[in-house]
Amino acid sequence: MTISELGEFGLIEAIAAALPRSERTIVGIGDDAAVLTAPDARVVATTDLLVEGRHFRRDWSGPADIGAKAAAQNLADVAAMGAMPVALLVGFAAPGDVAVAWARDLMAGLADECARAGATVVGGDVSGADEIVLAITALGDLGGRDPVTRSGARPGDVLAYAGVLGESAAGLALLEAGLTEPAALIAAHRRPAPRYAAGPEAAALGATAMIDVSDGLLADAGHLARASGVQIDIAAVRLPGHPGLAAAAAALARASTAGRDDPAGDDPVGRDAALDWMLTGGEDHALAATFPPGRELPSYWTVIGQVRAGQGVLVNGNRVTGRAGWKHFSD
Repeated sequence: MTISELGEFGLIEAIAAALPRSERTIVGIGDDAAVLTAPDARVVATTDLLVEGRHFRRDWSGPADIGAKAAAQNLADVAAMGAMPVALLVGFAAPGDVAVAWARDLMAGLADECARAGATVVGGDVSGADEIVLAITALGDLGGRDPVTRSGARPGDVLAYAGVLGESAAGLALLEAGLTEPAALIAAHRRPAPRYAAGPEAAALGATAMIDVSDGLLADAGHLARASGVQIDIAAVRLPGHPGLAAAAAALARASTAGRDDPAGDDPVGRDAALDWMLTGGEDHALAATFPPGRELPSYWTVIGQVRAGQGVLVNGNRVTGRAGWKHFSD
């Protein structure tokens, strides 16, 4: 059955029936608006769009993965403010010939990722469209803490990150090349797994600024530097080695030279592909934060840079040239 055959309200009922309800939800799906408890008296809110063909492809990702990814990129923004994710509102537009089962699996992926973050889907809207579009609004609870913004970094702070870097970008490169290995990197692109709890924990540890790495480490560190009026110097040597990224770079290099008479010639992938993915690849949704000097951090935070007086982002003390990450109106 397609969603046009089921109809708007039938689709809403089918989706709602499969979604769990949180104890924070006073009024959930089925009314004009949702009503939630807000113990902190402040609500963290963020919204994002995913457009078919630009942010996901149905021939590369299944509906559950698309749903989980849509949830993750919004829930990570809540965590980057130092808040715990609480709820999602989901706008879903699609052609009428999309199968109801596909839409249900999409919402199941959303719900699964929400559960991993401690949140629930509390409402939204559905509509017909020429292509699939998801509009997600995420809400979060600060738990009595002040929000951690992008503008608090100060000279002397250190830059650290929690999560993974470069895996989604490598997975995308593999898919674009028609390769299937390393499979773990393709899975990382299809369904990132942010460390949501790291955001509130960073706030409790005194993080001075924080951001979700969605567009690339260099690009997002640049947002921190600009908002804080400082310079951030990233030490590439502090980025951990990643055998999977090295294997992906090697696989892409082999694919690019297959059939060439001069396989030993210039490598269009480049021996530094793994490092480039870690610096400029987005959508892993790691959290990058600055902390006061000498602050003891949990092992899952990796210190990779220094905050100084000045402007912009350096790598190994040098100005960054070329592409720093994703640009929504040019990439």
